[in-house]
Amino acid sequence: MITIKSSKEIEKMRAAGKITGDALREIEKHIKPGVSTAELDKIAYNFIISKGATPSFLHYNGFPGSICASPNDWVVHGIPSKDVVLAEGDIISIDMGACKDGYHGDAARTYAVGKISDEAQKLIDVTKQSFFEGIKQVVHGAKLGDVSAAIQEYVEMNGYSVVRDLVGHGIGKNLHEDPNVPNFGHKGKGVKLAQGMTLAIEPMVNAGEYDVCVLEDDWTVVTEDGSLSAHYENTILVTKDGCEILTL
Repeated sequence: MITIKSSKEIEKMRAAGKITGDALREIEKHIKPGVSTAELDKIAYNFIISKGATPSFLHYNGFPGSICASPNDWVVHGIPSKDVVLAEGDIISIDMGACKDGYHGDAARTYAVGKISDEAQKLIDVTKQSFFEGIKQVVHGAKLGDVSAAIQEYVEMNGYSVVRDLVGHGIGKNLHEDPNVPNFGHKGKGVKLAQGMTLAIEPMVNAGEYDVCVLEDDWTVVTEDGSLSAHYENTILVTKDGCEILTL
């Protein structure tokens, strides 16, 4: 069931979204060669707790971390570990959420570790911009397929592929709510967007083919062809005239 948020609920979503965005900015300060993803996870946990919130991901369906930390060809759901240490030239996707007063924010970014290749930087840039191309279509009364198609078109125009097995989602009292928000689709199709809906829109983009597989830990999703992958996500509020980004 798709929920329309009241004005009081929207204020709580804004608070959770701000903590989520601020936590990502705090994590970014510490991304450098030699840092483990377990260290980044601890930074995120401490920051979220310091703001009177709780990490949305910690223990969610058994997930052991406060963040998903996914370097290079890892697409998403990478488990933080002291054994995963960032190196010069890596890229690292951080996906995380914060829950405040019973409402969630959810966002993801892909960062450069030191100096990276021009191709890796282009992948990060295209993935981020695809999100913004998508939300240009968000307005009360539009169809969700308009958003999905805009993301797909921009990604494929730049020679990359959109992951098909993983999608965005509604968000609110629950981290994952209806509707699903694919990053691919057809204009004029899908759910009609309405003022007061809150969505987590999250393009996951591969430099190679869109096929992915899950590692033996039953969490980590990687590109099947070993190509780099990037991720960019924000929680948004659908408004009468467009949308408000809650996690920037």
